[in-house]
Amino acid sequence: MRYLVTGGCGFIGAHFIRLLLEDDQQCEITNIDLLTYAGRQENLDDVRAAHGDRYCFIKGDIADLSAMRDVFEAGRFDVVINFAAESHVDRSISDPDRFVQTNVLGTSNLVGLARACNVSRFVQISTDEVYGSLGTGDMPFTETTPLSPSSPYSASKAGADLLVLAAHRTFDQDVVITRCSNNYGPCQFPEKLIPLMISKAMSDDLLPIYGDGGNVRDWIHVVDHCRGILAALRMGKPGAIYNLGADCERTNLEIVHGILEILGKPESLISFVKDRPGHDWRYAINSSKTRDELGWEPLCDFESGLRETIEYYRVDFS
Repeated sequence: MRYLVTGGCGFIGAHFIRLLLEDDQQCEITNIDLLTYAGRQENLDDVRAAHGDRYCFIKGDIADLSAMRDVFEAGRFDVVINFAAESHVDRSISDPDRFVQTNVLGTSNLVGLARACNVSRFVQISTDEVYGSLGTGDMPFTETTPLSPSSPYSASKAGADLLVLAAHRTFDQDVVITRCSNNYGPCQFPEKLIPLMISKAMSDDLLPIYGDGGNVRDWIHVVDHCRGILAALRMGKPGAIYNLGADCERTNLEIVHGILEILGKPESLISFVKDRPGHDWRYAINSSKTRDELGWEPLCDFESGLRETIEYYRVDFS
């Protein structure tokens, strides 16, 4: 099998490439990444060393239709897995156009080229943020929860998902969408909550927390997420959406307290700051469909995963 993975130098994409190469000893992967601030080729140094004959990297922009056409025509891919995205909510508020360019136009380019080049399956990696915000007592998101995005980031991802679903309904294209809760683990760029708080705590800097820290997120280890993507890729039904969550709701403040406790740092480092615009209150995801249909379930408990993640950044920091 020949795979095209977009955004493979990012946090989740790099973990997935490593998993796929180890799981399928016959596959070949081409990784397209623009290498923006959050994409690092160093995330895959071990992959190039161990699987160089089956792994190829191309620097490219999925929003560049001409460049992507050349890649597709040369590659003759069996499967496309689209991780490429601008993904930080704060950045989407200050520069929404970039998110539309990459997340909407880029996805449209990819799904159209996959159809034109007879790619057998297109997998779109999405987010639970397309569902919007839950109240404290609301039931977790399911795959049929109406889309209600709150930020330019989540709106652009919702638009991309709808384009992918439209390709299935209009052209009978084989597509699968996965929507995941908040990821954590080694190699994440330190703008997201967990690596940001770890790095600041290790430097004895103030840890900025939006509002009162009561916003709730559902957390999943990145490797469990990648295992779920692999299951959806291989066994998912055409046109289906699969939620991937670990039933691990924590407030932002609880996350920060846990990091400080493991690092032995004082709670006086916590600094509450003005909340960001449109900040969703709670995410929680119901992944029972994925568990029942695909036989997937998360394996990493949060406390162990958090300690592993902190140890990774502790070594990197030193």
